[in-house]
Amino acid sequence: MVMAPRMRALSLTAHVSTSIGWLGAVATFLAMAIVGVARHDAETARSMYVAMNVTTWLVIVPLCLVALLTGVTQSLGTSWGLFRHYWVVVKLALTGVATVVLFIHTQPIDRVAQVALAGALDGGTLWSVRMQLIGDASAALAVLMVATALSVYKPWGLTPYGIGQQMARGPNPRAIRRSSAGKYVLIAMAIGLSAIVLLHLFGMGLHAH
Repeated sequence: MVMAPRMRALSLTAHVSTSIGWLGAVATFLAMAIVGVARHDAETARSMYVAMNVTTWLVIVPLCLVALLTGVTQSLGTSWGLFRHYWVVVKLALTGVATVVLFIHTQPIDRVAQVALAGALDGGTLWSVRMQLIGDASAALAVLMVATALSVYKPWGLTPYGIGQQMARGPNPRAIRRSSAGKYVLIAMAIGLSAIVLLHLFGMGLHAH
């Protein structure tokens, strides 16, 4: 069902705001993670990890969930659809995996914050975990930037499902031609993201924690 113009504008505003806010919050998290490792002042480092934990639960997680929800709503309530265009499918997959990995990595974030609150965090304490948080935040930032770029450029054209719907309304050879590269991008991305999720779920991604 296509949303009314005002509802569509409201949904789009909410999606864009929360998506960009999510990206900005992750960038802030990354900056604090770098400061937590680079600063020799133990008090400053501890305060960074406490702030990172607060930022995660009160800013990043809510923005992530709302961005995902409004993205699905925006797709279902507009002509773009949820499975009609490759860029929408890829963006949805990226957002979904980013959400799963985010919740997995709240565990090490909580762990470092608890140690910091106890005052037991010195230069070498949980070093591998702290370095992992930098890597995680960097990867998350890259994924969110790719998702943002997909929203702007909208590449690859229609999926087979989208082509079927297009043909039902009338053939559009230009749209069909543009769809040829999308499936290969989607397959490669699915393999890569599946590997990442499996590594995390089976503990390899959290081994250092």
